[in-house]
Amino acid sequence: MKKIEAIIRPEKFEQVKRALEENGFIGMTVTEVRGRGEQRGVKLQFRGRTITVDLLTKIKIEIVVPDEDVEKATKIIVENARTGRPGDGRIFIIPVEKSIRIRTGEVLE
Repeated sequence: MKKIEAIIRPEKFEQVKRALEENGFIGMTVTEVRGRGEQRGVKLQFRGRTITVDLLTKIKIEIVVPDEDVEKATKIIVENARTGRPGDGRIFIIPVEKSIRIRTGEVLE
């Protein structure tokens, strides 16, 4: 099993979620996060002054999938989250050793 962590733009979340659901990836954990990447934030005009916002709001989606579904899930995320501009996000793929369902005690390895 692998855990996919995708950091994406907030405005792309519904599109990504819908596409994942349509392809059978239902379970996910979603967190609002703040961070910055290579673009180092953005400059905004506010009351006649320029201010720099260096920690931007993003959405982190976490899903755990069987090894054979990693490529399919990441492709869905990339296709639906991409705008072609800096700040589109990043995907991390992490090995999962074991998963235990609390309600039943079921163990997946």
